[in-house]
Amino acid sequence: MHVISEKTIVGFAGIGVMGKSMAGHIMDKGYEVHVYNRTPAKAQELVERGAVWHDSPGNLAQVCNVIITMLGYPKDVEEVYTGEDGLIAHAKKGAYLIDMTTSSPLLARRLAELGSEKGLHILDAPVSGGDVGAKKAALSIMVGGESSAFEDLKPLLEVMGSNIVLQGGPGAGQNTKMCNQIAIASNMVGVTEAIVYAEKAGLDPKNVLKSIETGAAGSFSLSNLVPRMLDGDFEPGFYIKHFIKDMGIALQSAEEMKLELPGLQLAESLYRKLADRGYEDKGTQALYKLWQEEA
Repeated sequence: MHVISEKTIVGFAGIGVMGKSMAGHIMDKGYEVHVYNRTPAKAQELVERGAVWHDSPGNLAQVCNVIITMLGYPKDVEEVYTGEDGLIAHAKKGAYLIDMTTSSPLLARRLAELGSEKGLHILDAPVSGGDVGAKKAALSIMVGGESSAFEDLKPLLEVMGSNIVLQGGPGAGQNTKMCNQIAIASNMVGVTEAIVYAEKAGLDPKNVLKSIETGAAGSFSLSNLVPRMLDGDFEPGFYIKHFIKDMGIALQSAEEMKLELPGLQLAESLYRKLADRGYEDKGTQALYKLWQEEA
């Protein structure tokens, strides 16, 4: 039996590029939503729509049945969950906490253990689909945690995503997201090189895109990010600094498994080069800049 009902009070911590849309969809379904964000101004639009503001994760936790977090880095997740004024210390017994940040699988397992000791259900549920998927409520959600808690929360997850899969126990969602990021990393290098090649060959890259995006080369990045690239739109659907963070987690996890990933290593080095040039707050499609500036 699902525990989610119209009486469920939902907390949302982390109102960024994606979190704002995700929390907005939950409000659209009539849930009472409470919000916390390190930068209050980013939550202002939701507050004006009726969300209840809290000035700390702990205060948020005291009034919510379900709390969703969408943060930046593993260190942010650790602080928000385990700090003195954090979620675990102040959440109601039996509450459900869902971390949708792309974070460390090892940290996800530790948080699940800490939560269990306090009578809390903590799931890791990172997402894929970027700002477009968040706006359309069409995110792919990869979940790790107890199967019973997953079933309880599925109606709420379906408000934000259209492809929701329980991958296994605690940490399995984060490991699945690492697979996603590994695939994207090499693909972003490939689609960028394809467009640069088209330009050097004297072709119209937008015309080339029409031919190759529906064939075997087709991908989300090719269809959604290359048009932005060609229009000179490098604003973030997903920040380069966060992608570098994700690739770092994947490389560290691969090292622990004694697994070599040369494609990921190359992509990470190129994005670090881009960040060093001042593009860390741009979207991942700004990889094109490396070739554009050297032309």
